Amino acid sequence: MAVGIFDSGLGGLTVLDAVQKRLPDVPFVYFADSAHAPYGVRDADDIYALTTAAVSRLFEAGCDLVILACNTASAAALRRMQEGWVPRDKRVLGVFVPLIEALTERSWGDNSPPREVAVKHVALFATPATVSSRAFQRELAFRAIGVDVEAQACGGVVDAIEDGDMILAEALVRSHVDALRRKMPSPDAAVLGCTHYPLMEDVFQDALGPEVRVYSQADLVAESLADYLGRHPGMLGPGAQGGYLTTGDPRRVSDGATRFLRRQIGFEAA
Repeated sequence: MAVGIFDSGLGGLTVLDAVQKRLPDVPFVYFADSAHAPYGVRDADDIYALTTAAVSRLFEAGCDLVILACNTASAAALRRMQEGWVPRDKRVLGVFVPLIEALTERSWGDNSPPREVAVKHVALFATPATVSSRAFQRELAFRAIGVDVEAQACGGVVDAIEDGDMILAEALVRSHVDALRRKMPSPDAAVLGCTHYPLMEDVFQDALGPEVRVYSQADLVAESLADYLGRHPGMLGPGAQGGYLTTGDPRRVSDGATRFLRRQIGFEAA
């Protein structure tokens, strides 16, 4: 009954932590493609190839349902995977839709036509690959009209967080917020479009100001997954054991993950 959680590195641990708290009886297998991180500077074909390889490994681990906790993979690879690669008895879901449903105040799974919503000016902070894909804007257009989105590619932030250099990460976040403000001086809301960014949520909020509502993904994805499994209990895969897999050096990744979540995490080689 295992569910797979995939990320290019450690950022998806923010999602894993939230879903484990929301669904404590479900075993989760986390896959970090640390040998190829970060994905945010790769092209779409490269991201697709790496993501399908990782998801295949999670299928082998007994996960019939895999969550792409990597926004870059969700943006650059998910639609292509769903259209022609995912087996009929498997499911691969991304992290954009729960976020957009919350932003547009829709209930989970609401597929009614797009309509006007309260939020009119949205700042999107994401990796360069996510920004260039325009996947967020595409998904938003399915659900809302009249929303202006200004995207800011936040180069360097993921690398700094993965390296544990939070001083550099904070400086980069503030620089990127300043750059966004020059393009959109008064956003109504800000979307943290990378699963690493919740670790810097307080910095984003401080830099943006209290009048801007900041949307982060982890808890929204956890609630959406709980709802999905409630409606599709058959998607709990045959795997009975949770665990942590990585393409990188298990010891180094384990040390980073332990620092990331502030609890002992042990990765094994994928």
